[in-house]
Amino acid sequence: MTEQVTNKANRILFFNTIAFMICFAAWTINGVLVTHLVDNGIFSWSSVEVGWLLGIPILSGSIFRFPIGMLTDKFGGKLVYTSILIFCSIPMFLLSYANSYFVFAVLSFIFGLTGASFACGIAYTSLWFPKNKQGTALGIFGVGTIGTALTALFAPSLLEYLSDYGSNLEGWRTLPQIYAAVLLAMGILFYIFTIKKLPEQKKTIKELTRPLKSMRLWRFGLYYFLVFGCFVAFSQWLVPYYVNAYYMSLITAGILTSAFSLPAGLFRALGGWLADKYGARKVMY
Repeated sequence: MTEQVTNKANRILFFNTIAFMICFAAWTINGVLVTHLVDNGIFSWSSVEVGWLLGIPILSGSIFRFPIGMLTDKFGGKLVYTSILIFCSIPMFLLSYANSYFVFAVLSFIFGLTGASFACGIAYTSLWFPKNKQGTALGIFGVGTIGTALTALFAPSLLEYLSDYGSNLEGWRTLPQIYAAVLLAMGILFYIFTIKKLPEQKKTIKELTRPLKSMRLWRFGLYYFLVFGCFVAFSQWLVPYYVNAYYMSLITAGILTSAFSLPAGLFRALGGWLADKYGARKVMY
C-alpha cells in the first residue's frame, strides 16, 4: 500500500471506529435509562416489560445486520453508515417525548438499527486493508464496542445531573436528546471526512446470499451468537441486576458494568492482531 492509500485507510478506520463507538453507546442506552425510569417510579413497568425494552433494540440491531451488510456492498459504507447515524438520531430524539410503554418500545426498535452499524463498518473497513492486515484493522474497529462501557459509566451520572439529583425527574428526557445530537453530528462528520469506495466486483443478490449455503458460516454465526450475544446481554442486564439484587445506586452499578464491558472491547484489537499473526482459527480455539 502506498503512503497516500495508507493515510486514507487509516482515516476511514478512525471514523469507522468512532462512529461504531457512538452507535454502540446509543444501542445500549436502555440498560441505564429504563433502569433509571423504573427505579425512580417515573414509569411502573414490570420486570418482563423491562426485559423487553432492554432486548428490543438488541433484536432489531441484530436482524438488520444482514440487509445492512448487503446494502453496504451495493451502495458503499460512506452512504449507508451516514444514513444509519442520521436516521437513528430521529427515533432517539423522539424517545424524549415518550409517555407510554408502546411508544418507548417502538422507538427502541427503530433506534436499535444502530447495532446494525457493525455489519456496515466491517464491510467498509475491509475494503481499505489487504487480507494480511484485515484482522488488525477489524480488531481496532471492534474497539468501538467500548461504547457500551461508556454509556454504563457516564449515563448514570449524567441522568443524576439532568434530573437535578432527584428534584426534577423529568430531566431524563434530555439524555436521549443528547444522544440524538451526537448521532446526528457524527453522521455529518462521517459524510464529510470519509471516502466513497465500492467493492471492485459488484455482486447480484443471488451472489450476495450464496454464502448462506456454507455450513462454516452458520457455525461461526453460532459462535458469534453465543460469545458476543452473552457480552451484549450482560452489558444490558448487569445494570438493573446490580440495582435490584444488591440495591446499588445506578452510578455504582454503571461503574461495575463498565468494568466488565470495557476490557472486552479493548482486547478486540489484540485479538485482531493475533488473528493476522497466527490465523483466526487458532486464536478462536
